[in-house]
Amino acid sequence: MNLSAWDLFVDLGFISLLLVAGTIIRAKVRWVQNLFLPASIIAGILGLALGPNGIGLIPFTDQIGTYPGILIAVIFGAIPIATQSVKFKEIAGRVGSMWSYSQMIMLAMWGVGLLFSLLLLNNVWGDLNLGFGLLLAAGFIGGHGTAAAVGDAFAKQGWEEGLSLAMTSATIGVICSIVVGLAFIKYYSKKGETNYLARFEDLPRELRTGLIPPEKRTSTKMDTVSSIAVDPLVLHVALVTIIALGGYYLSELGQTLLPSVTIPAFSLAFLVGLAIKGIMKKTNSDQYINADVMNRISGSATDFLVAFGIASISLSAVASYIVPFALLLLFGLLFAWFVFRVLSGKFFGPIWFERGIFTWGWITGTTAMGIALLRIADPESKSKTLDDYALAYIPIAPVEILLITFAPLMIATSQHWLFVLITIGASIAIYLFAMLRGWVKNEKKSSSQSRSIEANSK
Repeated sequence: MNLSAWDLFVDLGFISLLLVAGTIIRAKVRWVQNLFLPASIIAGILGLALGPNGIGLIPFTDQIGTYPGILIAVIFGAIPIATQSVKFKEIAGRVGSMWSYSQMIMLAMWGVGLLFSLLLLNNVWGDLNLGFGLLLAAGFIGGHGTAAAVGDAFAKQGWEEGLSLAMTSATIGVICSIVVGLAFIKYYSKKGETNYLARFEDLPRELRTGLIPPEKRTSTKMDTVSSIAVDPLVLHVALVTIIALGGYYLSELGQTLLPSVTIPAFSLAFLVGLAIKGIMKKTNSDQYINADVMNRISGSATDFLVAFGIASISLSAVASYIVPFALLLLFGLLFAWFVFRVLSGKFFGPIWFERGIFTWGWITGTTAMGIALLRIADPESKSKTLDDYALAYIPIAPVEILLITFAPLMIATSQHWLFVLITIGASIAIYLFAMLRGWVKNEKKSSSQSRSIEANSK
C-alpha cells in the first residue's frame, strides 16, 4: 500500500479527534473519573473499537502500529536533555531505601515473569515464543512506552503478535492498577493502616476531571530564544527530532553491519541524547533549553503513543494466546501484591502503605497511576514519596533502558536463562546490599504510631 502525506495526516487527525473526545469524557463522566483513566487510554480504546480492528468506522491506515516505534525514540531521546545530573552519593545518602526497593522490584519483575513462562507456560504451550514472559514487565512495569519498544523489537524478529500482546498487557495493567489500587485503599483504611487518607470527593476537582482552572495553572518559562529568530517550541521539537533521527540512522547502520542483531532506535536515541547534552554543557548552550518544555514534548509523544498503540491492537492475535496470556498477567498481579503487602513494609516501616500503594500503581500501570493513587492516600505529600522516588529514579533509568534494549536481543540469541540469572541475581544482590546498609527495616508500625513519630519530629 502506497501512503501519501495526507494518509498520515488523516491518521494523526483522527487520533487527535479521539484524544479530545477522551479529554471530554474524562471531564464529564463520573465513573471514568473514579478510574483515573487518562484521555490517551480512552482515545486508544475508542480507536480500537471504531477503527479497522473494530467496526471499521474510522479509516486508519495500516501504519498506525508503526507510530509507537517512532514515538518511543522521541520519548527516550528527550530523557537525557530533561534530566538533571545528581551524584550517586547524594542519592544513596537520602533515598537509599527507595532506590534499592524500586531497582530490585524492576529487575525482579523482568526476571520472574520470564522464569514463570519458561518453567510453566512454555512447557504447556510449546509453540510460545521464548520471550513470552517478557510481556509481563514490558506492559506492567514499563507501561505503553516500554510495551511499544519491546513489542516492536519482537515484531522485527518475526513475532508480529508480540506488539499487540505487549500493548494489551500495558492496557490491562493500567486498569488493574487503579481498580485494585482503589480497593486496597478502601480495605486498608478500614483496618487503620493508612496515615493521611483523603476521600475521593475531597480531592481537587482538577485531579478528578483533568481540567485545571485558570487560577491554578502554572507558567513555563519557555522563551529561551527570541521568536524573531525561531519559535522556542520549534527549537525544542527540532532538537528532540534530531536526536530521534540520529538514533534511527544509528540503528539502520548497526543493522547493516550486524544483520543478525537489531539495536532499537530508542536506545540509540538515548545515547545520542546523552552525547548532545554533553556537547551542550561544554559549549554552555544548555541554558537555552528548558527541561519543562522537553518534558511536555515527551509527555505529548507518550499520549499519542498510547492512543495509537491501543488502537492498533489485533484482537485476534490476543485471542489466540488468551489462556497463557491471562495466566501470565495473573501471576504479575500476584507478584505486585507481594511487593505491596510484604516488601514495602520491610523497607518503609510506618509509611509502608503510602509508598506501597504508589509502587503498586507504577509496577502494574505507570508512574502517573501511582501518583493518582498516592494523591488519595497522601493528598498533602507528607510521606515525601514522590520526592524520594524522583531522586531515586535517576540511577534507575539507565538500568531500565538496558533491560528494554537487551531483553529481546538475549531472547533472539537464545540467552533467556542467562537473562533470568542476571535479573533475579541482581535483585537478590540489591536486597542483601540494602540489608547491610540498614535500608531494610523489617518492621511495620501502626498508623497511630506513625503519626506520633511525625508529631515528635516537628
